[in-house]
Amino acid sequence: MNREEKNKISYYINCIGAFAEKFSISNAFAYNYLSKYRGMEFLYDCYESEHTLSIEDAVDDMFLVCKRNGGALA
Repeated sequence: MNREEKNKISYYINCIGAFAEKFSISNAFAYNYLSKYRGMEFLYDCYESEHTLSIEDAVDDMFLVCKRNGGALA
């Protein structure tokens, strides 16, 4: 695995953890929720721009994508 791949994986893990913390859910639940409602797909597709923002901004963006796709966390 090259450095870029390691950086992406680390970023995804940090985003999932921050999402879980913000909504007081487990990391596993956060990952499943983000996968089901396309938040992870968004993060993969938009990595180049999202990783230049704060983790909090990425969490907010993932939340909006999930909400738009039927997710209902509050």
